[in-house]
Amino acid sequence: MKLWFSLLMGLKEIGAHKFRSMLTMLGIILGVASLLACFALSEGMARGLRESMTQFGGIERVDILSQDPPEEQIGFADISPGSTVADAEIIQRRASLVTCVSPESNLKNAALTRGAQTFRATVDGCWPDFVAIKKHEIAAGRGITQLDLDEARHVCLIGQSVAKNLWPGNKPETAVGQSMLINGRPFTVVGVYAFYERSSDKTRREQGLERPSAGRKDGLPGGRKSSNPYKGWDMFSIKNLAVQIPITTMFYDFKSANVINNVDTGPNYKLDKLTFQISDVSRFQEAIEQTRGLLENTHRGIEDFTYYTREDSIESMEHSIKSIRVILGLIAGICLVVGGIGIANIMLASITERIREIGVRRAIGAKARDIFFQVIVESSVIGVCGGLLGLAAAFGLLGVIAKLTESEYTPVVALSGVLISFGFAVVIGVISGFYPALKASRLDPIEALRYG
Repeated sequence: MKLWFSLLMGLKEIGAHKFRSMLTMLGIILGVASLLACFALSEGMARGLRESMTQFGGIERVDILSQDPPEEQIGFADISPGSTVADAEIIQRRASLVTCVSPESNLKNAALTRGAQTFRATVDGCWPDFVAIKKHEIAAGRGITQLDLDEARHVCLIGQSVAKNLWPGNKPETAVGQSMLINGRPFTVVGVYAFYERSSDKTRREQGLERPSAGRKDGLPGGRKSSNPYKGWDMFSIKNLAVQIPITTMFYDFKSANVINNVDTGPNYKLDKLTFQISDVSRFQEAIEQTRGLLENTHRGIEDFTYYTREDSIESMEHSIKSIRVILGLIAGICLVVGGIGIANIMLASITERIREIGVRRAIGAKARDIFFQVIVESSVIGVCGGLLGLAAAFGLLGVIAKLTESEYTPVVALSGVLISFGFAVVIGVISGFYPALKASRLDPIEALRYG
């Protein structure tokens, strides 16, 4: 009953001084809204980065790139053949900790043509494992097979943005079995990838809040038109603009001659990249060392290659997100402290106005702890109301941010963020009322009755 009575008194006090109470809660409202917005923005950033990392292979994907040999090996670095298909073959045969491997040779700024439709994109020569390593999903048709490699067939896999540009007005799946030109050479489309987009974009599209992806031009969000398919691209656009062909076809058709200053320097069968997938992430370093030993053999001891892993990127990403959370949390914490000071100030003013009331209550039998408890409950009620209003303000603010921004890092409201933000408001309310409650409970009943 005492708790219920104290709650009623607290609500009555807020109702009696609505404007003053609202000003008192303003600091708590802003603090809670800022704190929840901080959690939502950082969580959205983390989820967006993790989603993009997963879409492009995850932590289990490792890229091997060419690099200049160390200074002590420069004098005899020519004995290394460089990065070649032999590297992929030896890893495929002898690296037990590797599940998939694909060499890559790129043809940048290639002209993709079908009839009067033409635009440019990067074409990748690869192995069949490329699809699994890059987390691609084939929506129609098939992937590149070993027979395509062995016979250097003129077949290709394309992304949906490529299909929409070359077959405008048709479903991307209709491109399967049809022909297109890559730098003037005919290729048959054997497969079309699924359309890739952010989960938040997919949700909005399914709810009818955005135009369907099939109506977009060049795979750009919002239906923006651009002569450059890469202009304004998000993190998934590069997958929607993918074009893959057998690496043997790439070498025979596009890399058999290497003209520099009008002089043919011969074929260029060097790889632009070698990518593989580790079977067990818990044995990550062991897999790296295993492949390093194999590559040192094919490169004849020359360290003209380096590893690019996403492990360091993920650690750096998590560290950056934690730093952002701390910084934004401190800013929101300052708002909450200011709100707490406001509550303490208004409670002191309220006690001054009610000194005689407190004296009467003490005179008829109320104990000091009863007065203390009532003031604490009243300040807590202000904290709770401010916290609830702050949550409402935060949801409104985040809704506006989500609609106004075209970011892949859409704010994500987690239950933990809501509970922590609201909990801080309640704690601030309790702490802020502690000194006023202590002061009220120590008032002398006789002096309080004489007051005023």
